[in-house]
Amino acid sequence: MPLEIVTIPCLSDNYAYLVNGPDGVALIDAPEAGPIIAALEERGWSLGVIMITHHHHDHVGAVAELKEKYGCMVMGPEAEKDKLPPLDFALPDGFSGGNGDGLCQVMSVPGHTLGHIAYYYPKANAIFTADSLMALGCGRLFEGTPEMMHESLSKLAALPPETMIYSGHEYTASNAKFALTIEPDNADLISRSEAIAEDRRNNRPTVPASLSLELATNPFLRASEMSVRRQLGMIDATDTEVFAEIRARKDSF
Repeated sequence: MPLEIVTIPCLSDNYAYLVNGPDGVALIDAPEAGPIIAALEERGWSLGVIMITHHHHDHVGAVAELKEKYGCMVMGPEAEKDKLPPLDFALPDGFSGGNGDGLCQVMSVPGHTLGHIAYYYPKANAIFTADSLMALGCGRLFEGTPEMMHESLSKLAALPPETMIYSGHEYTASNAKFALTIEPDNADLISRSEAIAEDRRNNRPTVPASLSLELATNPFLRASEMSVRRQLGMIDATDTEVFAEIRARKDSF
């Protein structure tokens, strides 16, 4: 049974995801109950488990209401269990479970928060990255360091290029404008930016995106590229130093 993945816009710019597979229906993050309940009822699905990526309120705000309504399990990062709603199961890095395309692996991707995790479905070529790797961007370093986030992104960048990246926010249009300040002559980025503008004019989500597309256009994955280094005047810097400069520029963009 292949996975059926439903993208659910929540709040002003968040995304939650329903994942229906051989083991039932899972929800990746719970920003807002109303749209999630509507998506479930529209399909006649019941919710089996909520899988949290990190402790920020815009990713866990609806956990209590959904658990009360559906009696579902709640899972989340073991490293953040003291900051999360009560967990039925705390997930360590490297944990895996599920059957067939529903096989899911927990990946530690700290940087945005110290215990942030991603949910990787290798047989389905899908990963839910929330506020670590994002479409044309990455999350702000609220708790971690540039070294930590760069290491996390490098781990994600090493996945198969056909992997689809399901991130947590609709920030892609603003991310594209920033990315063009780093690589104004990147033809793939220019083309992607035009497609993003068209999607947003028609109120279409810009996620998911393939890892191959992110590798070709996302400045936070391109610290080793000479075009990026020349633009920043950092030819001889380390990749982590280049990443830190890009992140600092995005913070004040």
